[in-house]
Amino acid sequence: MKEGERSYCGLKENVNGKLRSLAPKGHALMYAYIDPLPTNCCAAWFCSGSSQFGKVNIAVFFYGCNFDCIFCQNTSHKDLGAAKAVSIKDFVSKVLRKENAYCVCFFGGSPEPQLPFAIRASELILEDKRVRICWEWNGCGNRNLVKHAAEISRRSGGIVKFDLKAFNPDLSIALSGVPNERAYENFELIAEEFFEGSNPPVLTATTLLVPFYVDELEVENIARFIAGINPDIPYSLLVFHPDFHMRDMPITPREQVQRCYDAAKRHLKNVNIGNKQLLGL
Repeated sequence: MKEGERSYCGLKENVNGKLRSLAPKGHALMYAYIDPLPTNCCAAWFCSGSSQFGKVNIAVFFYGCNFDCIFCQNTSHKDLGAAKAVSIKDFVSKVLRKENAYCVCFFGGSPEPQLPFAIRASELILEDKRVRICWEWNGCGNRNLVKHAAEISRRSGGIVKFDLKAFNPDLSIALSGVPNERAYENFELIAEEFFEGSNPPVLTATTLLVPFYVDELEVENIARFIAGINPDIPYSLLVFHPDFHMRDMPITPREQVQRCYDAAKRHLKNVNIGNKQLLGL
């Protein structure tokens, strides 16, 4: 990074030859909101939270991301000028005051660039409140931090949701700007460390079916990888809707969805199709 330049995630900058965070120490660029259960979480098809009427999820949106997906469906994470720095103390206090909170889900953007904040906040919350801690991320974070975050989910009954966008590294670069081998390494780490005996399953994966890009070959390779670890791991295929730089694309054709579903089912026991409403189902 040259003087005055910002990092790929947008959250660090070079000031006088030193790397400086846009958020003060002990703060994160984020906002949180209340999402009544059941909600449209990508794990809702198997999570017990779907039956918790009257309870709420505290959704935590982090600005910044270590990917740059051309189909991003949460592009507001790039608007750092609108981001407010929130302290750990204020965020934790807000969660503890919400008596009917059932779960806390960190997403974005993606949590990885601000994972130390999220981990510290989660530990403080769990000291005083029984609540499930969940993560929705691309999975390409620091190995030790990712493992710590997953341990928190296993301990609290939460779920770690990996967005495995592509299996082919070249396709990952084309769609997201970066290779994603680390996502698969971290996925395998969490599966081997924490999945066995977890209830609800502590780990799940999703793949967005980008029309004509993420086809049945990609999905079969991803499903085969997951099954090689444990065929019981839940896997959800998400119907694509046009967004960001891919607004000229169609919704995933039904034929592609069916082919991808069949490919995944050849290897995995628990496969779901998400965003079915986009297909009129």
